[in-house]
Amino acid sequence: MDTQNYKETPARKLRVGAMAIGLALVAGLAHAHGNVTPQAVDVSTLKPLGKEWITSPNPYRGDAEAIRVGSSAFNQNCARCHGLGAVSGGIAPDLRKLDIEPETDEYFLGRIRHGVTRNGAVYMPPFEGILPQEAMWAIKAWLETVREK
Repeated sequence: MDTQNYKETPARKLRVGAMAIGLALVAGLAHAHGNVTPQAVDVSTLKPLGKEWITSPNPYRGDAEAIRVGSSAFNQNCARCHGLGAVSGGIAPDLRKLDIEPETDEYFLGRIRHGVTRNGAVYMPPFEGILPQEAMWAIKAWLETVREK
């Protein structure tokens, strides 16, 4: 760069300022990951599952009402990190890749109930005590409808 002929123009200042603001916003989003305020999910239209946790298989697999509830619950509680339609924007795993297997049901439920923490950093908050198991299984039922291999 020829520093003797370098001129700081108003347009250049605006571009640099816009870049700085953009970087600050992206850093804020990365810092906020995992800091989600869970939203209540109305599960009154679903068959109650009881107090004992069902670990597998998904009791709502293929249930149209559970899929409807799960879609709404996902958008309210999961899309911020896992992306709209479960299409990950890179912050969290792409949940369209989850297999439809009893082992995957168990894995999914464990993650949503207990969250994910590594080296003291919260990657996903725990939802147990916030969302009932009906909401968690409804989310999984919806995810199965958008699954990609």
